[in-house]
Amino acid sequence: MVYAIVRAGGRQEKVSVGDFVTLNRVAGGAGSTIQLPALLLVDGDKITTAAADLAKVTVTAEILNDLRGPKIVIQKFKNKTGYKKRQGHRQELTKVKITGIQ
Repeated sequence: MVYAIVRAGGRQEKVSVGDFVTLNRVAGGAGSTIQLPALLLVDGDKITTAAADLAKVTVTAEILNDLRGPKIVIQKFKNKTGYKKRQGHRQELTKVKITGIQ
């Protein structure tokens, strides 16, 4: 079993070939490929964590589509002052498919 821990969109994700991962919005259109920096590589019993060795590792992913996350409602209220504020937010996301770990 080969998998890698990659840095993607401010988070760390465990990925292997063929996985679908949702990341924060990445520049590029559908069908283009991106490289993700590896932080750890596990190849069977062999674990690679050295920075010099990980610099040679490439994790490639194909961008499938852009989407938006669920709506988050932010509400603020202060009692007895008449202050109310309501705000919404939807995070911009990108769905990618991991195509290779080398």
